[in-house]
Amino acid sequence: ETEPLTSKKDVSDCNEGEDCKENGLLVRNPKSALRLVEDGNKVHPSQGEKGEAAQISNGYSGVQSSVPCNGMGEVEDAQCTAPAATTTTTTTTSTTCGAEGQQQLMELEDRETWSKKIDFLLSVIGYAVDLGNVWRFPYICYQNGGGAFLIPYTIMAIFGGIPLFYMELALGQYHRNGCISIWRKICPIFKGIGFAICIIDLYVASYYNTIMAWAFYYLVSSFTAELPWTSCTNAWNTGNCTNYFSKDNVSWSLHSISPAEEFYTRQVLQVHRSNGLDDLGGISWQLTLCLLLIFTIVYFSIWKGVKTSGKVVWVTATFPYVILFILLVRGATLPGAWRGVLYYLKPDWQKLLATEVWVDAAAQIFFSLGPGFGVLLAYASYNKFHNNCYQDALVTSTVNCVTSFVSGFVIFTVLGYMAEMRNEDVSEVAKDTGPSLLFITYAEAIANMPASTFFAIIFFLMLLTLGLDSTFAGLEGVITGVLDEFPHVWSKRRELFVLGLTIVCFLGSLATLTFGGAYVVKLFEEYATGPAVLTVVFLEAVAVAWFYGITQFCNDVKEMLGFTPGWYWRVCWVAISPIFLLFVTCSFLSNPPELRLFDYNYPYWTTVVGYCIGTSSVMCIPIYMVYRLIITPGTLKERVLKSITPETATEIPFGDIRMNAV
Repeated sequence: ETEPLTSKKDVSDCNEGEDCKENGLLVRNPKSALRLVEDGNKVHPSQGEKGEAAQISNGYSGVQSSVPCNGMGEVEDAQCTAPAATTTTTTTTSTTCGAEGQQQLMELEDRETWSKKIDFLLSVIGYAVDLGNVWRFPYICYQNGGGAFLIPYTIMAIFGGIPLFYMELALGQYHRNGCISIWRKICPIFKGIGFAICIIDLYVASYYNTIMAWAFYYLVSSFTAELPWTSCTNAWNTGNCTNYFSKDNVSWSLHSISPAEEFYTRQVLQVHRSNGLDDLGGISWQLTLCLLLIFTIVYFSIWKGVKTSGKVVWVTATFPYVILFILLVRGATLPGAWRGVLYYLKPDWQKLLATEVWVDAAAQIFFSLGPGFGVLLAYASYNKFHNNCYQDALVTSTVNCVTSFVSGFVIFTVLGYMAEMRNEDVSEVAKDTGPSLLFITYAEAIANMPASTFFAIIFFLMLLTLGLDSTFAGLEGVITGVLDEFPHVWSKRRELFVLGLTIVCFLGSLATLTFGGAYVVKLFEEYATGPAVLTVVFLEAVAVAWFYGITQFCNDVKEMLGFTPGWYWRVCWVAISPIFLLFVTCSFLSNPPELRLFDYNYPYWTTVVGYCIGTSSVMCIPIYMVYRLIITPGTLKERVLKSITPETATEIPFGDIRMNAV
C-alpha cells in the first residue's frame, strides 16, 4: 500500500504549474501558482477545482499525507508530499482508504466541540481537583515540614507538573484524538501507551467510585436530627466506644474508640466481618445500592458527550468551592482552630534535607494535576484548534494548587478544635490518613458543632461532587480513546458503549463492596495506578520530545497559538520532566510502601499481587511494540524506522480547506 518515491532517473522536465520529481523526492515547482476557487458560494467544486485545491496541500504537507477516499474506499484525489528533512531515508506516502479514511474525515467534520470555553475549563478543574486535594495534600504537608513543604512542592510544580500538564493539553488540541489513535500521528510504535492508559482508568474506576459510595452512605445517614456517629448506644457499638464530647466526665484510655470510628468501620465498611484480603466476606447491599446510584448519575451525565457533561460540571466543579468557603469560615470560628493552623504551617526547615520530602512533593503535584490518564488529551481534543491552551494550562494548574493549599486550612482548623476538646496535641489527633481523615476525624468534629446536620449534609455533598467530575473525566478518557480508534464500530453507538463501560466498571467494583473491600481499595490505590501512571507518562514524554521531536512539537504549538514555546518549556519537556518522572518512579520502586489499614497488616504476598496488577497495564506497551515490528514489512531497520514515523498526517483547519500539518 506504500509506494517509494526513490528513483535513479534524473530530473524530469516539468510543465509550468506542476510538481516535479528530483532525486526521487517530489519537489514543488516555484513557479506554480496557488489558485483558489474564486466563487466562494460553491459548496461542491468540480473535479478540476478539486485538483487545484489539492495543490494547496502539496505546499504544506508533511512527511506523509493521507489520501481522502470516498465511501467505497476508492481514491478520489491524490496528494503529493515534500520531505520534512533532507535525509537518505526512503520517504513514503501512505494512502489511507476504507475505514481509516472515513475515520479521518469523521475526526475533522463530525467531531463535537465544547459549547463554551468555560465548560472546558470547569471540566479540567473538576478533574484535577478531587478528593485527594482535601485529604492527601494537608496530610503530606504537615508530615513533611509544614510551611517548608511548600518550597519543594512549588519547585516540582514549576519544573515537572505544569510542563507535563501543558504538553498533554497541546497534544490533544492539535491532533484532536484520544489516547490510543493519537499515536498514529506522533510515534506509532508507542501506541501501547494508549491501551495502558485505558486499563489504568478502568482500575481507578473500580475503586474510586467506591469511596464516593461511602460518602453517599454518610450523606443519607445525615438526614436525622442526631447524627448516628455521635453516640455509643447504637447496635454496632462495642464496649470500647467512648464519647468524650458527652456531658459526663469521660476519660480517654488507650483502648478507647470514638463513636465516629465505630460507625465508619463497623457500620459502613463492616471490616470486622472480614479477616483480610484472603477472606473478604460477603457484599454489603447498602454500599451496592449507593454505588449503583452513583454509576446511574455518571452514565446520564456523560452518555451524550462533552456537550452534556460540560453542563453538569457547572454544578459539580463549582459547588465544592462554595462549601469549602463555608467550612473555612466555620472552622476559623471554632475554639482551638489557631492550634491546627499553626501545626499545619509551622515550618521545619530540616525536613528539606530529606529525599523523601522531595519525592512526596513530586508525587503529590503529579497525581494532583493528573497527566497520564488520557483525560487531558480527551478534553483538549474537543477544543477549537486555535484555543489558547497555554493560558488554560496555567490557569487550571494554579487553581488546583491553590485549592489544595486552602483545603489544608479547612481540615486543620477542625483538627485544632478536636485537639482542644480532647486536651491533646494536634499531632495525636491528626494520626488518621487518607479517607479516614474525612470519614472519622472530620465527621466527628462536624457532629459536635452547632447545626451539625446541616454541615454534615453539605460536607458529604461536597465529597460527592468532588468525586463525580473526576469520574466523568476518567471514563471520558476511555470513551474518547476507544471511539476515536474504532469509529466505524462505535461512532454512532456512543450511548450503548458508555452503558457497557459503566456496567463493566460496576461489576469490577464488586470486590471493593465486600466487608473487606476497604483493604482492596487501599491495595489498588497504592499499587494499581501509582507506578503504572508514572511509567506511562515518562514514556509519553520521551516519545514526544525525542521521537516525535521537540522542534516539531513546538511548531505544532505555534500553528495553534501563533507563538513558539520558549526555552524554559523546551528544556522541561526534553530533560527536566522526564528526569522528574524517573526520579519519582525509581524512588517508589526502591522503597515500596508498607501497607497497613486499621489493625490489619498486609501480608507479603499482597505486595506481589499489587505489582502484578500495576504491571498488567504497562505490559501493553512492550507487547504492542513487538506486535508492531512483526506486522511491519521490511528489514529490522526498515521496520523500526517505519514504526517511529508518523503514519497519519494531522490536518489543520485553514478556512474551508483542510491542510496536512508537517
